[in-house]
Amino acid sequence: MTDTSNALTGWSPEAVVFDCDGTLMDNEIHWQDARSRVFRDFGIHPAPGFAERAKGVHYADCGRLMAREADKPKLAAEMTDSLLRHFMEQVAKDPVTMPGAADFVRRLSGRLPLAVASNCPLQAVESSLDRAGLLSHFEHVVVPSEEDSGDGDGKPVRPKPWPDVYATAARLCGATPQQALAVEDSMTGIESALRAGLRVLGVGPRPRPEDAARADLWVPVLNAPALSAWVESWPARRAQM
Repeated sequence: MTDTSNALTGWSPEAVVFDCDGTLMDNEIHWQDARSRVFRDFGIHPAPGFAERAKGVHYADCGRLMAREADKPKLAAEMTDSLLRHFMEQVAKDPVTMPGAADFVRRLSGRLPLAVASNCPLQAVESSLDRAGLLSHFEHVVVPSEEDSGDGDGKPVRPKPWPDVYATAARLCGATPQQALAVEDSMTGIESALRAGLRVLGVGPRPRPEDAARADLWVPVLNAPALSAWVESWPARRAQM
């Protein structure tokens, strides 16, 4: 069901920053498969609800979570490496976009700056977007990093739910956080975007009411009528150089 109560009415962004997995690319199934393979490799049975707890979590944090819940914290690094290897193998075989995502990106491309803010490794994000024919539409791809975020302050870019990836992406697009829209499918990502100061478009299966209320608008897919109508109301902008 589409949420037609649009708190974004009367406002339009100066930049749009997309999450990747579960928002643009249907990679969550690959992460689920990779996690299952890791558990199987290490002879571990995940606790009930693990898939939901792991959704949107940075892969290194996920590896630590897997090891902690299995009561084998010393295996965290090994499980993280195995998780990433299995995921990269899967995403290389089967890059699939989320419903409506490719058309929505192409619709916005050239109208205003677009970026991606993801908890996934840069190689995984760029590879999957490139294979889907979408990478060229994005001016910036921001992922967690141990290095300086690029503004000279010497600080790393921390993973979601920290605000760093969204704050950095908005800045690189030339917009203040308050002028930028985040497009997210997970509560981890929504928390990150809100902490950075962005407005939020939630997409995917509608969560419980208190979680859905954290987004300014929630739609089931990126070609939902409520979303299309809102985008049509945006003022015309010159194509970006």
